[in-house]
Amino acid sequence: KGRKLQNLVRDRLRSVFTETLETNDIESQVMGMSGEDIVLSPAAKKVIRYSFECKNQERLNLWSSLEQAESNCEDRNPVLVFKRNRSKIYVAIEFDHFINLIGENNEK
Repeated sequence: KGRKLQNLVRDRLRSVFTETLETNDIESQVMGMSGEDIVLSPAAKKVIRYSFECKNQERLNLWSSLEQAESNCEDRNPVLVFKRNRSKIYVAIEFDHFINLIGENNEK
């Protein structure tokens, strides 16, 4: 299940950045490997300011998952992408970053 969510996130990111990035700039991490679940090339890291941790679990330990996302994010913003069976996909980001995002949209 986890791999399926990682691939979905990878594919959605690829579809958004078709004009600026190559397909292999956004890859799904091999299962069982440490680090980010979505592996970005140096070129992709310049365009995508986020680090992705993906969890497809019925019972998610939210705090542990957020810690994992934060520990892998380097200098980018951690994003926890999560879902369970027959649910929508959600993301968790730091609140101040969210406020900045909606503030940017308000300025346009």
